[in-house]
Amino acid sequence: MTNKLIQRHQQVYGPVINWDSDVEIVSGEGSWVTDAEGKRYLDFTTGISVINAGHNHPAVVAAARDQLERLWHAGGAYRYGSPSIEKLFFLNSGAEAVEAALKLARRVTGRQGIFVFRGGFHGRTMGAVTYTTSNAKYRHGYHPLLPSVFVAPFPHPFASGMSEEEATEHSLRELGLMLKHEIHPDEVAAFLLEPVQGEGGYYPAPVPFLRRLRELADEHGILLVLDEIQTGFGRTGKWFASEHYGIEPDVLALGKAIANGLPLSAVGARARLQDAWPTGAHGTTFGGNPVACAAAAANVDALAAMIPGVPALAEHAFARFADLQARHATIADVRGLGLMIGVELVKPGGNTPDPEAFPFLARHAREHGLFLLDCGPDANVIRFVPPLCVTVEELDMGIDIIDGALTEYEKR
Repeated sequence: MTNKLIQRHQQVYGPVINWDSDVEIVSGEGSWVTDAEGKRYLDFTTGISVINAGHNHPAVVAAARDQLERLWHAGGAYRYGSPSIEKLFFLNSGAEAVEAALKLARRVTGRQGIFVFRGGFHGRTMGAVTYTTSNAKYRHGYHPLLPSVFVAPFPHPFASGMSEEEATEHSLRELGLMLKHEIHPDEVAAFLLEPVQGEGGYYPAPVPFLRRLRELADEHGILLVLDEIQTGFGRTGKWFASEHYGIEPDVLALGKAIANGLPLSAVGARARLQDAWPTGAHGTTFGGNPVACAAAAANVDALAAMIPGVPALAEHAFARFADLQARHATIADVRGLGLMIGVELVKPGGNTPDPEAFPFLARHAREHGLFLLDCGPDANVIRFVPPLCVTVEELDMGIDIIDGALTEYEKR
């Protein structure tokens, strides 16, 4: 970005929004973006796991353009065609989907208690930030938050120094104690969680943990609400991460990759729940915009061709990172599902997060033509989310750049 443009940006744009670089991107195609000076970069951020089908996918562009030339807004005044998935409704953003999902849960169950799990990220609006515990900074300055929200432990094996089995047992034991000492199960409307925590550090829920939550929900009439905003639409190698666990949620919050970059989100739920939510109990002005829905329909077709290839790409990426972990003391843990991979960076010799490692790595990577993002409460986890259209060669290019960055970092 030119100095003149940066200065203008600083003059007119609210500083509350954070930017990871001053690079001015003017175009994108597939796994690549191009800046104003013509330099190309591998984009392994995908707009925070949004551009799953790759930049400027021709079928998505064509569908959006066709719809734009016919009708681009209708609101709720009359009906218009959109992708047909039984019993869902459309909104604009992930935070809106979470807010609506829990409004639905509270209204149809007649209960008010909500359980969330430490490390989860569910948005930054006043309701959603109450449910977000991936980092205290998101709540800072916004108290008091919503009442009757209870934060239970999520299994974090690496951070806790426990085995996955021990971490799961600890989390379930604490949840049981909360249901005994803090709120009775018959007052709990929903369990809300991400099947793979995103901002919290790319921690997949252990299978026994998520299955036990399903059992507890069934036992006590509690709704299991899965936030698949970041994990959905093929990111983990299946359409939705819950498919890895062999369970079905009662309510599903969707967003991010649903329309490959156009603003759209959705709440899906069992028919009996949707039908029990009275007409007019929630609303939206722009949700289900015709252009975004047309893009989403084309995007689903594009992703259907890509998702079967994700497991092989993921296997290759995990193997490469295992090799890097063996050679770099800065890498202490590699975890995730599919092409949603977290690489934990620590001070050598233990599991103490290294706050300097990722900023160095990100700068080095950007200089060598690769965009990366971090995650985790200490911002020390590489959030590795290439588009699902990525090739093995592109994966290797990106991981080679990370390898080089770590080598330089460890020389200091």
